Amino acid sequence: MDTKQHACHWGAFTVGPELKITPAEDDPAPARLLRSIPANLDTELRVLAPYARRGWLESGPGPDPARGSDDYVRLTWADAERLAAGELDRSRRAYGNGSIYGSSYGWASAGRFHHAQSQIHRFLNVLGGYVRSVQTYSLGAGRPLLLHVVGSTDPIENPTTWPVLARHTGHFVCFGGIPEKNAQVNPGGVTRHTMAQELRKAHRRGAQFTLISPLRDDLAAELDARWLPIAPGTDTALMLALAFTLVDRGWHDQTFLEANCVGFEQFWRYLSGAADGTVKDARWASEICEIPAATITELAESMAANRTMITLSWSIQRARFGEQPLWAGIALACVLGQIGLPGGGFAHGYGSIAGLGVGKLPFSLPTLGQGRNPVDDFIPVARIADMLLGPGTEYDYDGQRRRYPDIKLVYWAGGNPFHHHQDLTRLVRAWSRPETVIVHEQFWTSNARHADLVLPTTTTLERNDLGCARNDSALIAMQQVVPPLGEARSDFEIFVALAARLGVGDEFTEGRDEFGWLEHMYTQWRAKLPADADPGIDFEEFWRAGRIELRTQPIELVLYDQFRADPDKNPLPTPSGRIELFSQTIDSFGYEDCPGHPTWIPPDDRDPAFPLILVANNPATRLHSQLDHGAASVDGKVGDREPLRMHPDDASARGLVTGDIVRLTSAQGSLLAGLVISDAVRTGVVQLSTGAWFDPSAPEVATCIHGNPNAVTRDIGSSKLAQGCTGQLTPVEVRAHDGPLPPVRVHRRPVTTATGQPIR
Repeated sequence: MDTKQHACHWGAFTVGPELKITPAEDDPAPARLLRSIPANLDTELRVLAPYARRGWLESGPGPDPARGSDDYVRLTWADAERLAAGELDRSRRAYGNGSIYGSSYGWASAGRFHHAQSQIHRFLNVLGGYVRSVQTYSLGAGRPLLLHVVGSTDPIENPTTWPVLARHTGHFVCFGGIPEKNAQVNPGGVTRHTMAQELRKAHRRGAQFTLISPLRDDLAAELDARWLPIAPGTDTALMLALAFTLVDRGWHDQTFLEANCVGFEQFWRYLSGAADGTVKDARWASEICEIPAATITELAESMAANRTMITLSWSIQRARFGEQPLWAGIALACVLGQIGLPGGGFAHGYGSIAGLGVGKLPFSLPTLGQGRNPVDDFIPVARIADMLLGPGTEYDYDGQRRRYPDIKLVYWAGGNPFHHHQDLTRLVRAWSRPETVIVHEQFWTSNARHADLVLPTTTTLERNDLGCARNDSALIAMQQVVPPLGEARSDFEIFVALAARLGVGDEFTEGRDEFGWLEHMYTQWRAKLPADADPGIDFEEFWRAGRIELRTQPIELVLYDQFRADPDKNPLPTPSGRIELFSQTIDSFGYEDCPGHPTWIPPDDRDPAFPLILVANNPATRLHSQLDHGAASVDGKVGDREPLRMHPDDASARGLVTGDIVRLTSAQGSLLAGLVISDAVRTGVVQLSTGAWFDPSAPEVATCIHGNPNAVTRDIGSSKLAQGCTGQLTPVEVRAHDGPLPPVRVHRRPVTTATGQPIR
């Protein structure tokens, strides 16, 4: 086999004979996760033909609690196409297109053509539309809040870039850390992993680091950070106390507050206790955060004495009242007054993905047009179980009073809701309600095992594509490495067949096949480029070359530098044109769980029966749940289960040792995991990464016997403002597993049956 260029979310690479994966030569820190790439071709777990769930096939469409426990019947592609097209047509004619929920998640492929989210949205749009989701599980609280407070998502999309931080920042104050493991991945791929080396440059220059997290390894050990092991979910209280201390000691920037902010008067009334009788000082926060008051005061003094960058990880807003720590962090940066200065201010998400901090390209990249959705209805993405269980129920979202639609057909391509959604027992119940569930799947994940029709799709190695990311430095020709396994087809090929059966084939394809679309997207992209950015080669030359460099120099950007210099000439897109420490808009909504200024709202789920707090963070061994059966992921398992970390004191109190299989319980459910004792986890906390494939095969033992944390998390929105995901923190208890240990079955094929009989 000739060497092929390719790319995935974990990086650019070449594939040589015998599937040898070699990272791009110019990548200073290649992702370790590339080791799992060959698992794409694991025939044991691949869906190799179309299948139908037996109960649905024999009884017809309708709500069915057997989803998730049934066996599967193999179909021909002709029967699968007919059944899928028939259900789509029946649903839209009987109930309207507003009865179809078309879902996907954007991490399905680094390729921009075989991007499952774009493909399914394009297909359903030409079919008359669908109910969509808005926001993400990663940033469900953050994005809506930012639009009110600073008017845009620039703190996520365009933060101050790494080269500026490496030269100018004197103190990195990291709420939730800057975890290198998360920065190994990027939507659309990444050709050069640079974050770690830029942080090392800052450290060598003398920058100091403060890590505020329950987990010590949320920042690289080589950065010599001062670790403040904060009580989980109390970041807002610490931020408020730091802001109070800065003002109380005269270390704040009154000029910046007056010129660039609105609402400080209301915010100060709250901080000083004038509004509620409680002064938000260091002593007050100390009792909540379990950090000494003297330490809080010292931190405030150091922040004022140095050029300080306040980093706010995505994790801190992925919890109940998650809008508050983000808003409080912005307010703290405003009080400090260094926003718009090189190396100072704040950002939301450094270390969350590789693309943050490298700067956006000054031009667009090739994308597949999705068309227009004629259906206006939508839900916040993390409210899917609410929607399925409560059609017609009213709910609040960002100042709107909305009503959940009545969904009859779920069509899912790309992503795995049984990975990223909370309270999986509740989701399974919700999943039984639609009349039909159709999924495109590569592997026999729980998404496939809870579907009525399972259509086998190709993996990235089995197709051609264009790899690029809005903030990456190269365009990659993702060259097909192997033929499709079994009867797998690309999402595009599946939708081509369905569109033809439903009479919209020409509208969907526009007369192009895979290579026709790749050339069209590339040619369209070149035509829109500024002259100095044109690579000067046509598609055929690009495909032979395998890669085009999109920039040669690092982008240097200081967030809000022009706004700081002249806020009248460069206002923010907020109602006031300033940063809103008090938002009249949010205040007018009257939400008790998201008031008009940053507020400490105590957790509402604490229970003495569950004395530990589970931190369910992103894994170091895979991207979300992708390739959980791959080498990097499997090597991290303990007793075939996801590892659970616990502090030695908590383990000793429960008579536990490393290697034990433990049973973790919450008010929502239970799971089995393999114990790892570590002093990198603060006392009172256990840590279990997301992404273990959901395995409910022994419900008499645990909700999930493989260690998926969403078996125990609570399915409730962050607040009425954003309705974001709250799966990061959960009260739990952990004990040794007592009794027979059931084998993990989710990494085995489900029961399937071949059939030669006619299909209904």
